[in-house]
Amino acid sequence: MTGWVVVAGLGPGDAALVTPEVEAALAEATDVLGYFPYVARVAPRPGLTLSPSDNREELDRASEALRLAAEGRRVVIVSSGDPGVFAMASALFEALEAATAPAPQIRVLPGITAMLAAAARIGAPLGHDFCAINLSDNLKPWELIERRLRLAAQADFAMAFYNPRSKSRPHQFPRVLEILREECEPGRLISFARAVSTPDEAIRTVTLAEATPEMADMRTVVIVGNSATRRVGDWVYTPRSVSA
Repeated sequence: MTGWVVVAGLGPGDAALVTPEVEAALAEATDVLGYFPYVARVAPRPGLTLSPSDNREELDRASEALRLAAEGRRVVIVSSGDPGVFAMASALFEALEAATAPAPQIRVLPGITAMLAAAARIGAPLGHDFCAINLSDNLKPWELIERRLRLAAQADFAMAFYNPRSKSRPHQFPRVLEILREECEPGRLISFARAVSTPDEAIRTVTLAEATPEMADMRTVVIVGNSATRRVGDWVYTPRSVSA
């Protein structure tokens, strides 16, 4: 039996947003690896081994997937959202680069990332040039995050923030708002999209002047519009064109 590894995105939360391609891979899998809450979204069945692990064990998880595939197992590593956006696809290739055994067949199956699910609920805040920034400093220095944030604001990008505020680093998101207020006008629209597509979903759009750190947590994607982003009815959108 020839083994393989699939890195699959489970989407933002609603089972209806899991792609048929991902469902087909899960139906063929002998093993599913991933962070505890993501593996919990996969239904158990005979012949399938579910192997949840901690969120900071990405490289160990990727190495284990390669080992199982070398034994002929059909392995799916699950991520929420899209596996290539701050998730397991990069970790798998990092583990592959360090491996000495031949590479198995590998596929990366896209999913709907939280940023795009949130944007769809809000309207079209990412309708022009935008960037995504992970505000966690677990894998990069905070100074680099501040620099990228400031430059993105100066370039007038719309911005989507992942992992904005956790219990272990409550001081960082207030600093993000401080930098935004230094670089952007107080009326800039900022949307807080929490737990999109789940029963806990909550969407709130305020001006930058009204935004407070408590509006975000680790289940929230924060989307900051550019200088042209505006409201139309209940929606927020960024025009597709820019005047000279």
